Amino acid sequence: MAQILPNTPIASTTTNAMRVFHLLRRLPDDDYFVWQRLHIWDRSGPDFWVLRNNRRAMLIKVSEANPGDVRARLQPALFAQTPPAPPPGCQEEEILAQFREQVALPGEPPLPAAVLFPSLPRAALQKFPPGDRPADALWLAKEELVPERFGNWLERHLSAPLSETAIARLREAFTPEVVIPATFTVREPIERRTGAELTGYLLDYRQEQVLKTDLDLSQDAHTVAREFGIRLVNGVAGSGKSLIIVYRAHLLRKLFPRKRILVLTHNRPLIRDLKARYRQLSNGDRKVQWYTFFGWCRRYWPESIPWQRTITFEKRQQLFTRAWHEHLADTAITEQMLQEETDWFKDRLLFGREDYLAADRTGRGFALSESMRHKVYDAMESYHQALRAQGLCDWGDVPRKMWRLLQAGRVRRHTYDVILVDEAQFFAPLWFEIIKLILKPATGYLFLVADPTQGFLKRRQSWLASGLEVRGRAHRLNKSYRTTREILNFATLLYRTRLPEDDDNEEIVAPNLMDMPSGALPVIIPLTSAQDEATRVLNEIRELVQAGVPLGYILIIHTDAREANRLLSRLRQTFGTGAAVDPGQVADSSGRIRVCSLHAATGLEAPIVFLMGVRGLYEAEQSVRLSESERAELIRDNTRKLYMACTRAGQRLVLTYVGEVPELLRGLISETGVTLS
Repeated sequence: MAQILPNTPIASTTTNAMRVFHLLRRLPDDDYFVWQRLHIWDRSGPDFWVLRNNRRAMLIKVSEANPGDVRARLQPALFAQTPPAPPPGCQEEEILAQFREQVALPGEPPLPAAVLFPSLPRAALQKFPPGDRPADALWLAKEELVPERFGNWLERHLSAPLSETAIARLREAFTPEVVIPATFTVREPIERRTGAELTGYLLDYRQEQVLKTDLDLSQDAHTVAREFGIRLVNGVAGSGKSLIIVYRAHLLRKLFPRKRILVLTHNRPLIRDLKARYRQLSNGDRKVQWYTFFGWCRRYWPESIPWQRTITFEKRQQLFTRAWHEHLADTAITEQMLQEETDWFKDRLLFGREDYLAADRTGRGFALSESMRHKVYDAMESYHQALRAQGLCDWGDVPRKMWRLLQAGRVRRHTYDVILVDEAQFFAPLWFEIIKLILKPATGYLFLVADPTQGFLKRRQSWLASGLEVRGRAHRLNKSYRTTREILNFATLLYRTRLPEDDDNEEIVAPNLMDMPSGALPVIIPLTSAQDEATRVLNEIRELVQAGVPLGYILIIHTDAREANRLLSRLRQTFGTGAAVDPGQVADSSGRIRVCSLHAATGLEAPIVFLMGVRGLYEAEQSVRLSESERAELIRDNTRKLYMACTRAGQRLVLTYVGEVPELLRGLISETGVTLS
């Protein structure tokens, strides 16, 4: 079958258009791409556009004429009735002519356009006088609309090969839903499409396929066997996953204005960015809900139940240290292992000692005997008792309480027709259990986008372990549009060098480095002290600003949140109070330098990225207090953090390193040509 977009007819498709849809789908798979027009911005225009792999094309308009329309046209001649009905096919020809005029380019071959009549036999069309039909019209009656005959006819009447510019112009006019404003990306201007007159970008074919998959959300589209519809998109950094979330929300609002749509992600800067892009794209539409997962929990928390204060990072460390000393100081279990085990416990539907003893811990990285599990549980319970005594709540307790409240019917159910999740690799199994509860049963649809190489918050987690069956429902995006070949190559080699075993992980998407734009090599700056590190970055930014680089082009990511705050203060002193912001603390960070920690950087992007404090990650990996399993897990987490941070950069990446650069980084420098400054 041919590749057709969308892959299913949308709910508003007429019976005749449906017949043509299935006819076009039966064209040879490797030869044809077919687009169905979504009549949501402009009701007029061709219904289908066919493109063969040799760049030959045709436009198609489907006529809704039936034998009754033919009789109405002929009756005035027989009975002197006025005014006569318009000839079937003529209005369609006028629509096609207007569209062809819109997309015509000098020097390009003429674009053929056909009118198909699925409800009219050849004999009915032949009853019209010659003046009712253009001499060069390509009209097909229902007898010709069978796979073999139609395929042969189409092959004979396709256009001569079109240029890439002409194809881009056709896509822009026929599918305006794939046009991306230049302000939505960090690409260089020279990477904008194929012609100087085209000032934005277009989603590529693979991105459009993902965007338009399963657009029929009618009840009939779901099988009885499925609890709900689900799609997963795995993609490399910069492959347009977040963009697809925004555009899919926009499409669904246009196609299904009465359906309730919720978009979720894990951090505030990202959800604010997504929401801002959507508002710009939709001219201010406010019907789609945009929340972090915890933001949604807070929004719909019952008013009758007090919201407890959440514990600070420092206080959390104190309470875990106390619990560890009381129960585990004489064991091989470290404080860090206790914290990670507690988080793992909270992320699942485990609510007591018996649940924990029976839980499958496969993949946790360290084994626990039954007696050791009892000790670990005692330590976890000691930590929880200390929380309760101080009237505090751990962030991991919020979804647990929300799940219980939903089960007990104490939360008014705000069920959704569609839930879209960005950065789904960071969502815990329990979070997905809550999502299932607020998704409409039978007809609800869950759309996930993820990058497994960045999943450092919820470790060793499969989709099946999260209660999601995605086999046969997954897509891959392996081409990055955010960054350059040099930056992505450096980030990928860094990842593979530190985690060679991940090459065998089928969930990891290998990036396609072919046809990527080239740019400046990443720069690594070795320094002697943390003070020198901050000063050097300030000087680098000062030079950029003097060269005319806008402040909003710069993103600084620091591995240490406290150092990030100190740097933020120095930037404000140097460039002005409003020159730099923490994107997690403000609603709008546009036009200003953004400074954040590693955990807050996911989903952000900028033309120029400074990555600071890298030494801290390497030093933590060398701690003598770590077991080998802990060290391996920490290296995994740090590697994914570094990969994520590097791939935030669109055009330039600068890493700073205090002290002697490690051997691994030196090896990458020689292999990738990275500049050591």
